Amino acid sequence: TEQAVAVAGGIIGGILLFVLIGMTAYLLWKKFCHLLSYEKLTSPVKTTNAIFQDQANSEIQLKSTSRSRSVPFIIPPTLHGRDWINLTNKEQVQDDSDPYMIPQSGPRSSFHSLAGAYVVGTINPALYKFPEDKSEMDFPDGNIGRLWFSIEYEQESERLLVSLMKVRKLQPPADSCSPFVKIYLLPDERSYLQSTTKRKTLNPQFDENFVFQVSSKMLLQRTLKFMVYHVDKQKKHHLLGQVIFPLKNEALTEDNKLVIWRDLEKENLEPPSEYGDIQFSLSYNDYLGRLTVVVLRARGLKLQEESHAVGVYVKVSLMNHNKFIKSKKTAVLLGTPNPVYNETFSFKADQTELDTASLSLSVLQSNKGEKTLPLGRVVVGPFMYTRGKELEHWNEMISKPKELVKRWHALCHSM
Repeated sequence: TEQAVAVAGGIIGGILLFVLIGMTAYLLWKKFCHLLSYEKLTSPVKTTNAIFQDQANSEIQLKSTSRSRSVPFIIPPTLHGRDWINLTNKEQVQDDSDPYMIPQSGPRSSFHSLAGAYVVGTINPALYKFPEDKSEMDFPDGNIGRLWFSIEYEQESERLLVSLMKVRKLQPPADSCSPFVKIYLLPDERSYLQSTTKRKTLNPQFDENFVFQVSSKMLLQRTLKFMVYHVDKQKKHHLLGQVIFPLKNEALTEDNKLVIWRDLEKENLEPPSEYGDIQFSLSYNDYLGRLTVVVLRARGLKLQEESHAVGVYVKVSLMNHNKFIKSKKTAVLLGTPNPVYNETFSFKADQTELDTASLSLSVLQSNKGEKTLPLGRVVVGPFMYTRGKELEHWNEMISKPKELVKRWHALCHSM
């Protein structure tokens, strides 16, 4: 019996040993095959040459005329010291024959110092172009035209350089259009500079330069105003739209030429109300619980004193149940009854608070060493506090979340 057990144990042990040897041999064979397949991809030059020859007449082949605008192609440092031979189109592939040959595929550039990498070939940028940004030519519904201009300020000569570039997609009152542009530097509305008139075009190209003399101290208090007109056959001028651009938010230097585009706006032809009007935008983001106010401009303000020392600013206050929550102020603009602000303020307001919250916008006049004087005020909010245009503005803001809703409002003197 003991002999039978010993024989059985020996047979089982032998079988296990045979299986172990077989598995080891299989794993070694798989590893050997993997190494062979890697060598086949990198070593033979003939295979790679065949690939490039098949592509010789395809779109991927680079033309010699585009080489000057090519982008360097970088080999990582881990592959440095390998050998390279030239193929078609100046691409490189490793070769085992000459272990220290340096690639000669093109001039070295600033890329060669990037983490020790160097240039070995080029890529044709035309094959990797991203779609152009067409946001400048994306015209929304109701657009009446778009104007492009650039500005630059020379500190030493105190000159503001304005380049009127072009206007696109004008909407004239008649079939033909002969536009020109008047440029003002507010608050001075008595003098202006004028472009030439372009005949019979809705997309005039001006490319004209204008110079305004303005001190650096007063520069940020000034506002550019472009007024686009159409001349009809009877030589009458028709205003097609305007662009108002305050300079206070721009970093104007000789080394910083700003190219800007703005959509034309219709002029408010209604006479200002008794205490003046204010224009602002409202927006509510229900996801972030954020109420945004953009104070744009005011007009027809009744200043207590006509002087360049008189400053005008707007105070925006958030109220809830008529209790003060928070307020923010615009910059102070000097000496103008028609200030332009274009300043944005945000307030935290939960969606459940919109039925009890309101916004108060107060226009104030400040004199040096004197008490601040109120010029007018407007309140927008829900039915609890407002009626008419102020209520309509608030409700439109709620019905169009994340969208800026812009309106004019008449100021009242009750503070």
